[in-house]
Amino acid sequence: MHHMTTSFVRRLRDRDETAWFELWQVFGPVLRGQLMKWGNGRLGMETVRDLSQETLAALSKSIERFDPNRGVRFSTWLLAIARHALSDEIDRRMALKRGAGKRPTHLEEDWMGGLSGAVDEQYERRIFEAKVAAAIRQAESAGDFLSFEVYRMRVLDNRTGRDVAKQIGVSPPTISRHLQKARGHLRSKLTEIVATWSFTPEEMAEAELAGLSSDDSLFDEAIAEIWHNTASHEANG
Repeated sequence: MHHMTTSFVRRLRDRDETAWFELWQVFGPVLRGQLMKWGNGRLGMETVRDLSQETLAALSKSIERFDPNRGVRFSTWLLAIARHALSDEIDRRMALKRGAGKRPTHLEEDWMGGLSGAVDEQYERRIFEAKVAAAIRQAESAGDFLSFEVYRMRVLDNRTGRDVAKQIGVSPPTISRHLQKARGHLRSKLTEIVATWSFTPEEMAEAELAGLSSDDSLFDEAIAEIWHNTASHEANG
């Protein structure tokens, strides 16, 4: 277990508001997306937000019971809490129906949307992409502004080096130096994020499997793909 992982859990247990904000900023959108998937169109955004808040409140109360040394994914544990919150919501709605004099109905399989099954790969993929997106945001806010702007235009916006150099008013070699600087800073942030929010060897290996290796071109390609995937998920709720 990486020391940054256990340190982050310790911050949560100490009720560090910054740690809780970081946690929800990264995992909140993914969790809301999973709740929407489970609801299969039958949960409104207000209900999803309420369930998300209930999940966070339950997590706050039970964080003392989470043991990183067991090698359990934090994301899996978080989702189990959300599943419980949704089950409570379903029970509440069924109770209201019975109270209204209506015959209790069985929940359709499409409503459950995999509620009783194992965590799917798409959810875990989005969790990993959320970590990468968090690293990109931190690199942008804490790094050299011009270097990251060059990286954004060149990699995330897929513009040519010549076009970027012309817009900024510098030579192509200068663009390359800015790219190298921003990429190095982003790699450092990504390593930090993965070490903080990964609890199993499989999670620690996800970055390399996703193409975020030592090869610069593969790294940039994977970063751009993940960044656009994350933006698309957030835009679609």
